[in-house]
Amino acid sequence: MTDNRRPLTSRSSAWASRLASWSVAKGLTPNQISQASIGFAILGFILYASSPHGPGALQFLCLLLAAATLQARLVCNLIDGMVAIEGGKGAKDGPFWNEAPDRVSDLLFFAGAGLAAGNPALGLLAAALAIATAYIRELGRAEGFPPDFSGPLAKPQRMAVLTAGTAFAALYASEWTLTITLWIIVLGTVATILRRSWALIEKLKAR
Repeated sequence: MTDNRRPLTSRSSAWASRLASWSVAKGLTPNQISQASIGFAILGFILYASSPHGPGALQFLCLLLAAATLQARLVCNLIDGMVAIEGGKGAKDGPFWNEAPDRVSDLLFFAGAGLAAGNPALGLLAAALAIATAYIRELGRAEGFPPDFSGPLAKPQRMAVLTAGTAFAALYASEWTLTITLWIIVLGTVATILRRSWALIEKLKAR
């Protein structure tokens, strides 16, 4: 089961271990933590969508908090697996809650960023491509291969770029900054899809 997890150096960090232990002690389940990531995504969407409709101070606050929700989502993604495996709290329906909230979160965050950038179509394109990378990975798993977490823009990298772009947008021209950020994500995610697709095709042909 651990072979199916994304390789993350943060998993061995002291803060992650303490947070996972705290979650187990409080009786939190991996499914609840995974579901919480959707809550952060909904909040992020609202913050992004609200940012163009207020004075500068409100826009700054909305975008800064949106960047924080992106990181909170990633923490949930990290801790749910640690509680499930290291904490021994895994459930039979865990695989569903491990994957489905991620797809919803991708849609909400990128759609929200598109609204904040004044380009909703670009945000939806980024969301569709992000979901497609996960589809290719899971297709490979369905064919019996190890999951392909390769980049250049896998989920952690996409979220890092969006977090940085959102933080810069809070300080500078939000629409232009977020538009450039989303284009970087789109191009990088296309490259990721092509790389994963080519690798999967080669594995299938060699089988």
